[in-house]
Amino acid sequence: MSTAAQIRVRPRKPWTPGQIVLTLLGAAVSAVFLAPLAWALSTSLKSETEAVEVPPHWLPEERTGQAWSAVFKSGDITDWLVNSLVVSVCVTAVVLSVSALAGYGFARTEFRGKNALLGLVMAGLMVSPAVLGVPLFTTVQQMGMVDTYWGMILPQCAPAAMVYILYTFFRGVPRELEEAAFIDGAGRWRVFFTIILPLSRPSLAAVGIFTFISSWNNFLWPYMVTNNPDLMTMPNGIATVMNSYGIQWAQLMAGGLLAGLPLIVVFVFFQRQIVAGIAHTGLAGQ
Repeated sequence: MSTAAQIRVRPRKPWTPGQIVLTLLGAAVSAVFLAPLAWALSTSLKSETEAVEVPPHWLPEERTGQAWSAVFKSGDITDWLVNSLVVSVCVTAVVLSVSALAGYGFARTEFRGKNALLGLVMAGLMVSPAVLGVPLFTTVQQMGMVDTYWGMILPQCAPAAMVYILYTFFRGVPRELEEAAFIDGAGRWRVFFTIILPLSRPSLAAVGIFTFISSWNNFLWPYMVTNNPDLMTMPNGIATVMNSYGIQWAQLMAGGLLAGLPLIVVFVFFQRQIVAGIAHTGLAGQ
């Protein structure tokens, strides 16, 4: 008991100069990242007249929820959220399936033209999505998928970067695990689903979270492929927050906070998976 009591009352060690510097540096970096959110929240609580005052000021002189109520009245926030959720979840599911299968195929199977095909996939990392906008739109139009969910979902499911991430992870999995399963009579598919996928949960989680965030924030492609107001996603819907007098900044900030809230929730609840996935896939060294 005496030893336990001594452990409980043991004084805290004083901070070293290195710990103090790192803490101050972390606080400064956190302030830089939180400042835009604080400014957006403050602006959304101002009137439209006060939001465009020069010079600007951080705190509203008179707090009002007019911008928030106007966003809910003028825009169909519920439909925008549902559309973004449907598109992002479907894109994430397809990308995870395609990336896992393609990455494992490149890492563990041998077939004719493998290196050429892998090089073609990696070449997709060097092509900007904006360059592919016109040919992709022409293809989607010819397939009759304009103004549909599938028209927004399928063109986002060509995940060259995600294939590369899982490919590098699968290459690091010891082959002895698979060989032992093959000796016991397991086939390739059974090995993939019972051994490889459970081992790659951190990497799959990271790929899924990155894909979800990228799809949720995608503005250009949904804007190109649909003119139907009922199919607008959050980024496209927020862009319509303006009238004949120009952009309504308080409403725009309120809508931006609503659009970013799901991503903040995803990061808060899955930050361990994000860090573990980066560590397992080797992205930290790139």
